[in-house]
Order: sequence, then structure tokens, then C-alpha cells
Amino acid sequence: MNAIADKIMKRISSHDSESWVCTPKDFLDFGSREAVDQALSRLVKAGHLRRISRGLYDKPRFNHILQRIAPVNVESAVAAITRRDGIRVMPNGLVAANRLRLTNAVPAKAIYETDGRSRTIKIGERTVRFQHVSPRVMRWAGKPSAPVVQALRWLGKYAAADPRVLVALNNYLPDYVKHDLMQNRCYLPEWMLPLVQQIAIDGTAEA
Repeated sequence: MNAIADKIMKRISSHDSESWVCTPKDFLDFGSREAVDQALSRLVKAGHLRRISRGLYDKPRFNHILQRIAPVNVESAVAAITRRDGIRVMPNGLVAANRLRLTNAVPAKAIYETDGRSRTIKIGERTVRFQHVSPRVMRWAGKPSAPVVQALRWLGKYAAADPRVLVALNNYLPDYVKHDLMQNRCYLPEWMLPLVQQIAIDGTAEA
């Protein structure tokens, strides 16, 4: 292993997450882009790294229960893409609703909304779709309440007003998420305002 390859492996091994996905940009302090690309290629050939998509790599992890190499962590791969390309992303409404236990439906492919360009990327065995949306939607990126807004938008005006949905969110959401909803209610569509008031009815509505 040459000096750059050795530094790359040390950085990957010292990372907090074992499923961390990296790109050549994560190692440009070690040398030129060409030198980093060559080092990554050698590491893949030697089996130390796995190339999971164009310009994306991870360290193969062995699943001892299934007795096989673990699949790519899609969330880590998406994080690497956002870091590399300087974009913001949010899971789409269906994914958000599923995570908030508002639907059992699971999308066939991972779909993220972004302020970057629309595209589809094959990551390992999974297909990830990035869908460009307006700045009005992306202003929620990074906010604790973003999944709630995404889920309500996906459900639509009438399904989202179902009392079972509102009670479930009121019971499930932590106070800081309710507070964030109310702090940013000026960005909500008009039809969503009374719903958010009911979700945050425990007192954060006055925050």
C-alpha cells in the first residue's frame, strides 16, 4: 500500500461510522485528484474498499448473522453525495410518512427531494432517485420538523386532516419538533396551519 492509500484507510478506519461512504473529495488533502483516484482504484482491487457507484466507496462489512457482505448503507451514500456535490436533500413525503408511522407503504426505490438536479443513481443493489423541487419546499431541509411537513404534504389536505393522523403525530412527536413546526409556521401552506396547531396543541403552539 502506498502512502496515500495508507492515509485513506486510516481515515476511513478512524471514522465514527463503520458504514461511512466516501468520495475522492474526502481525501484531496493527501494529494492530487489523479493520485487519490489511483490509490482508491488500488484499494478496490486489493479488496480493502468497495466501489458502490461512480465516485463512491465504502469499506466492506461482513454480516456474521447472514454470513455475507452487508449491503450498502443508502443513507451514508446519500450523505456522501450531498457532501461531494454541495446539495441539500430531504426524503420525499412517502418516506417521511412511513418513518412517522402514518403509512405502511414502502417506496420501491429511495427517493429524495433536492435543490440539485434530478437524476437516478444506482448504489449497490439499490436505485436512488433525486428529484429537483422548488426553493419553497427545500427551505425545510435540515429542520427538525421537515419530515412532518413532507408527510402532511404527501397525505394531502383531506387525508392529513384525519383526526387519527393528528392524534398520532401529537403523541409521537417530541416537543422540540412541535416547537420547530410552530416557529416556522409562516412557511406552511394555508391549509396546513390548523393541522399543525392541533399537532402542537400541548402548549408549544404559544411558543
